[in-house]
This record gives sequence, structure tokens and C-alpha cells, in this order.
Amino acid sequence: MTMTNFSAQRSQYNRDAILSATPVRLLTMLYDRLLLDLSRAEIAQREQNWVVSSENLLHAQAIIAELMSSLKVELWDGGERLFALYTYINGSLITANIKRETERIGECITLLEPLRQAWHEAGGQLSAQQATGATGRTLGVA
Repeated sequence: MTMTNFSAQRSQYNRDAILSATPVRLLTMLYDRLLLDLSRAEIAQREQNWVVSSENLLHAQAIIAELMSSLKVELWDGGERLFALYTYINGSLITANIKRETERIGECITLLEPLRQAWHEAGGQLSAQQATGATGRTLGVA
């Protein structure tokens, strides 16, 4: 298998995973990628690799923009506060990129990591509930 074939197969696998993911899984995938982008940007800034840092920060901003646009603030009490946090983080990422402030990236990671963990936990609980039938038994188990 050539490297080109491997890359094409990997890209197809990733597309398929995204297209078949539940909304909760898509959200956790976004958070995972967001934190990966921020970690990469933080490392790149420490190494003074401004191009790589900027690319990762811009991608992180795009993810934050997607999270903001898909958030339905009117559906729950915490919606407005989460939107405000996303707004703050977006501004911090812009500043981190322009002024090359690594500590701002670290602050964003600190703010977002608990949310990432909470969404993963919520997704796991939802999956467990969906796998349990009305009798409280796991589906497929007698």
C-alpha cells in the first residue's frame, strides 16, 4: 500500500466516522480536536514556530465559532453562560495569536478541559441509558 492510498483510506474513514456519529459524539469529537489544536499551538508558540501556532489557533477559533453557532442558549439555564465563555475564549485565542501569548492558550485549555470531560461523561451516560431497555436490562442480555 502506498502512502497516498493510506492517506486516502484514512480520510475516507474519518469522513465516515463523522457522517455516522451521533450529535453527542460529534460534540465530543469537536472538543477533542479543539483541545488538540490548543495543545499543538501552545507547544508551537513555546518553540517560536509561529506558523504552526497560528494554524492551530485559527482552527481552534473555527471550532469555537461552530460551537457558538450551534448552541441553543434558550434551551437551558446555562446556555448564556456557556456562550459567554465561548466568546471569552475566542477573544483570548485571537489575542494569543496576535500577541503570541502562550499563557492565554494555557488559560483556554484550563477552561475547556473540564467541559470536554463533562461532555464525554454525559455522552457515556446517554449511551448507557440508550442501551438499557424499559426493564432496566441491557439490550441483548436475557
